[in-house]
This record gives sequence, structure tokens and C-alpha cells, in this order.
Amino acid sequence: MATVRIRKHEAVPQTGSYEVCFGDGRPSVYFYWDDIAGRRLGPDRLTGAVALEKARALARAESSSLSKDEMSK
Repeated sequence: MATVRIRKHEAVPQTGSYEVCFGDGRPSVYFYWDDIAGRRLGPDRLTGAVALEKARALARAESSSLSKDEMSK
């Protein structure tokens, strides 16, 4: 059974990414965040809370999709 995991990357305090990893070999999806507004210049930069919620939502959706696929076998 393939799993979906979330990894937090924070090399610099108050900035980083959440990586949604797929156990079936698909490329990871990253949600980049920065909690200092002055550094949040890129359109893909979110606050930490918003990035975590988006990562969790994707992980939940993919997990339920994988569960449905497993049940249909």
C-alpha cells in the first residue's frame, strides 16, 4: 500500500516548505512558506499555517484516493 507523508523543511527560522511525499514514486509536491511578510515576495510563498493546511488537504485527498483504489482491487 502506498503512503502519503508530509515533511517539514526549515533550514532558516520562520521560512521553509512542506513536502508532500508519495510512496508510489510520484514526484513530491512542495508548499513554500515564510512567516516574515517582508520576505514573502514570490507568488507561491504562503504563511506557515496556510502552507501546512494546503499540504494536509492534498495529503488527505491523495490518501483517500489511494484507499479507494486499494479497495477496488
